[in-house]
Amino acid sequence: MIDSLVWLLLLPLAWATLAFVLGPGRGAWLAIAGLAAQFALAVDLARIVAAGGVAAHVVGGWGAPLGIDLAADGLSAAMLLLTQGVALPLAIHARAYFKAGDPAGVWFWPLLGFLLAGLNALFVSADLFNLYVTLELVGLAAVGLVAAGGGTQQVAAALRYLFATLLGSGAYLLGVALLYGAYGTVSSATLLPLVTAEAPRLVWIAAGLMVTGLLLKTALFPFHFWLPPAHGGAPAPVSALLSALVVKASFYLILRLWLGPLQALLPSFAWLLALLGAAAIFWGSWQAIRAVKVKRLIAYSTVAQLGYLFLIFPLLPAPGALQAGVMQVFAHGLAKAGMFAAAGVMIKATGQDTVAGLAGAVERLPVTFFAFGLAGMTLMGLPPSSGFLAKWQIIDAALAQGHWVIAVVALAGGLLAAVYVFRVLRQAFLQAPVPDTATAVPRTLEWTAFALAAASVLLGLRGVELMQLVMV
Repeated sequence: MIDSLVWLLLLPLAWATLAFVLGPGRGAWLAIAGLAAQFALAVDLARIVAAGGVAAHVVGGWGAPLGIDLAADGLSAAMLLLTQGVALPLAIHARAYFKAGDPAGVWFWPLLGFLLAGLNALFVSADLFNLYVTLELVGLAAVGLVAAGGGTQQVAAALRYLFATLLGSGAYLLGVALLYGAYGTVSSATLLPLVTAEAPRLVWIAAGLMVTGLLLKTALFPFHFWLPPAHGGAPAPVSALLSALVVKASFYLILRLWLGPLQALLPSFAWLLALLGAAAIFWGSWQAIRAVKVKRLIAYSTVAQLGYLFLIFPLLPAPGALQAGVMQVFAHGLAKAGMFAAAGVMIKATGQDTVAGLAGAVERLPVTFFAFGLAGMTLMGLPPSSGFLAKWQIIDAALAQGHWVIAVVALAGGLLAAVYVFRVLRQAFLQAPVPDTATAVPRTLEWTAFALAAASVLLGLRGVELMQLVMV
């Protein structure tokens, strides 16, 4: 019998290693085949979890506290589905995006495999130290992808990203060490009954360090300094992966700590996180409205959209808040992957990387701009998109608890998103001559971007199944 939980960890490691052995630029079809199998495994695991509650595996027969436990509940299964569901079309997109000899694509495939192995392991790890190990694997693979092009700006952005990810991981690890010193264990299940509101000050310091480190890795305002250069300067498939998946990993860990071993302590930080989330929505949106370059606009949009995830923390005691957060993760993940992929097509086709350079481009790239518009529809929160469902749930939970300020922030963020989305679309519909730098692009690039953006809208019609899975 195939253990989906285990193979979701082993399979990306296997094809990443084989892609590395095959040599520079090789391994695209191997990765796509592996990702198709991983998506099937994630669907199977979600089915098992939905039927039985929790899927678990004891590595080597040695369970906690001496060994390593792997476990997947509804939240883990949902994140695994999103990871494989976004990575598969992006891999198909990347195969058409990177041409032979492109320095940015030389080691893309093995780095992609190691990144996905780290993400999958992170979502099923059941102790705090293994979460640190998976965080490091994800962070280092992501930095390698950003730096792969070798350009001066890319290397500078990668070094800034490396500094941020190491600093965040170090703060998290120091917090884990303090918890271990206080309780003698790093098992999430074992810590759950031990950590109480009367915990010693050292444990409160540990919780603060862990959350601060993860906020830095999530790029929540004002810790977002590394994100726009990294996401805006990387190749489009890399930007899509970073925005759709990588920054969600550290948010997932904050949510896990909140619902798990540190649930007695972290509610004290709830309104601080919501305040930072609101600031991220307004600051990121303003910077996106002012951005000159297309990908920098989308990168600042990521800063803004991440703010919605932190609006849910004061609302978590009420039903629906957790589902709203997960729906926002899915909505943003699919929409932002589609938007970055579409931006890559625009830049390749026009030879321009600025918003002004897109004038008249809709005539040559109707599918691409349709995809951008669909993704923007999700970011704005228009029905029937998954973004509408997520924002509706946030507003409903906020009003039910009397927190009308959160509802106002959510509504204002949607209006601001409309400004920067329509700024790009308006420019594309302007009449302009075809520039000399215009080139044809493979249809695969356009249709994979469209598939991701369309999925972000269509998920709004089938969101009930996802919400039911999260509650398992």
